[in-house]
This record gives sequence, structure tokens and C-alpha cells, in this order.
Amino acid sequence: MHKLKYLTISIILVMLLPLAGPSFDVFASQVAAIAPPLGMVGSFAVLGASAVSSTGFTILNGDLGISPNDASSVTGFPPGVYTGVLHAADAVALQAQIDATAVYNALASQPCDVDLTGQDLGGLTLTPGVYCFNSSAQLTGNLVLDALGDPNAVWVFLMGSTLTTASSSSVTYINSGIPVCNVFWNVGSSATLGTTTEFIGNIFALASITMNNNANLAGRAVARTGAVTLDDNTITPVFCVAQPTETPTETQAATSTYTPTTTPSGPTATPTTTPSGPTETPTVTPPTTATDTPPTATLLPVVTSLPGTGGAPIRSEGFPWSLVIVGGFSAMALVIGVRAYRRTSRLKQ
Repeated sequence: MHKLKYLTISIILVMLLPLAGPSFDVFASQVAAIAPPLGMVGSFAVLGASAVSSTGFTILNGDLGISPNDASSVTGFPPGVYTGVLHAADAVALQAQIDATAVYNALASQPCDVDLTGQDLGGLTLTPGVYCFNSSAQLTGNLVLDALGDPNAVWVFLMGSTLTTASSSSVTYINSGIPVCNVFWNVGSSATLGTTTEFIGNIFALASITMNNNANLAGRAVARTGAVTLDDNTITPVFCVAQPTETPTETQAATSTYTPTTTPSGPTATPTTTPSGPTETPTVTPPTTATDTPPTATLLPVVTSLPGTGGAPIRSEGFPWSLVIVGGFSAMALVIGVRAYRRTSRLKQ
């Protein structure tokens, strides 16, 4: 009797556990990072509010702007140079600052995918997504951005306060045929790039931006309320290029027939050429129907080489945890039933 009782309980557990299995599945609801339109900011290499100053031979491969202060607050050009236009307290600079505020707010409103608070960005490899810091962010060493083959990949970094890089730090990218253009650093107060830093991205700082000696930026330096301080730097805005669309090709083969006729007239032969005229018969192959396959969006950022201490990212990979857990419980139930069966048999003997 006891033997049948234990076996019955074991069988019931094995049958019921799969029904409860789905409750053990782990899902992470994440959204893709969005690159807001830059508006008038797009043409600027540097846009400041209170001042823009440069020491040494700074090179800005784009426009230089300041608003609301005027040109008297721009110093160091020359010897610094800019390849674009100086917009000082004009309508363009004013609109650029309005657009910069819109970009800043649009970035700040995006939900966080991975919380990196307290972790150094150096040594990480990050795929597209929104990465957050409750307060300050630090980069010491190299940060790798993995585009996963998507030329339109977007990274958004949200900092509650400051962004600081150590000397000789860098941001690089992999798995992209073109330079990554959708990298945004939304800084709650001020950003400071250490000496000889090689940085990628559009820096939108609520207060100020300081680039120390020989720090270079592939992007834009935009200070909404404070100053931009430069020291022998090179800043080159990176523009996103629209992906080429497939154009139908038209193949035309022309057949030309030309038969000259020469008729002699008297002793002195004067060739008379009677052209029959070119006859062209074009053969047109109808254009092929272009089939564009839209790029596959990578919605879930995946972090690799991430230190295992604190702030571990959530990864949504659909791993069948329910199968593992159900299998474990089922095995335990069967073991309990068998042991009970054996114990009951021994007692009867």
C-alpha cells in the first residue's frame, strides 16, 4: 500500500511540473536605441554656450558656433582653424542650441537597457543599446563598440553627472564597414577627455566640455550652458550616409547597319557614297524588379567581456530554463519514489 502511494505521488509530480515550467522562463524586455535627428547641430564640430577657447593648433573639420554669447567669447582661432563657418550668436547658432536641447532630452528619455553604474568602460565590448550610469562614467583603456555588421547601429550612453577619460584612453569599433556614426554621450554635467584620448561619438553636455592636450574626437562637442575648452585637438564630425538602394539595371543592345556604295563616274573616278543610313534596332531588357531586404534590427544589446562584479546586464536569449528546472524536479521526484519503494520492500522482508 505504501509502495503504491509513493509511486502515485511521484507520477503526479512528474506530470504537474511541466505545467508550472513556463513560470521559470526568464525574459528581458529591451528596446533598440534610437538616434535622434541632429537638426542644425549636424554641421558643427564644436558648439558652446558661454565660451569656446583653444590653445595650440586645434583643427575643427566643421562649423564652430557659440550661443547665446557672441564672437568675443571665442578665442584661440587662430592659431586654431575651422574648415566650416563661425556662427556666433546668430540665427544658426541659436537654432543649433535649440536643436541640441531637443537631442539631449530625446536621449535622456530613452529607457535603459544595461546599468553600468560603478563600472569602468575600459575593457568592455558593447553591442548597440542604451547604457546608463546613475552618476559618473569613467573610461580607462579601450572601449570597443561592436556594430554586429549593422551600419546603422546606435549606442546611447546616459550619465547622471560627469564623463571622464584617463590619458591615452580610446573608443574603437568592430564589425562595421564604415565608421560608426550613431554614438551619443548624454552627460548630466561636464565631460573631460584626458590627454591623447581617441574618442568616438557626439558629446552633449549639460554644462561644459574640456578636451585636454592632443585628445581627438570623431563626432561633435556640444555644451548646452557652459564652455568648450580645447587644447591642440582635432574634431571631425561623422555623418551617417544613407545606405544605397538597389537600382534596376537596363541592358540595351544596339545593332547598327551601314553599307557605303561607291559609283565611278568617267575616267576620274569620284566616289559617290550613298549611305543607307544607320539602322538601329535597340533590344531592351525590361528592368529587373529590385528586392530590398531590410536590415535585421538588433533589438537586444549583448555585453561581452563584462566584469562579473555588480551591474550585470540582463540578456534575453530565450534559454529554456524551464526544461532544466522541470527535468531536475522530475528526476528528484523519481528518486524519492524509488527510494520509498525500496524502503517499503525491505520492511516487508
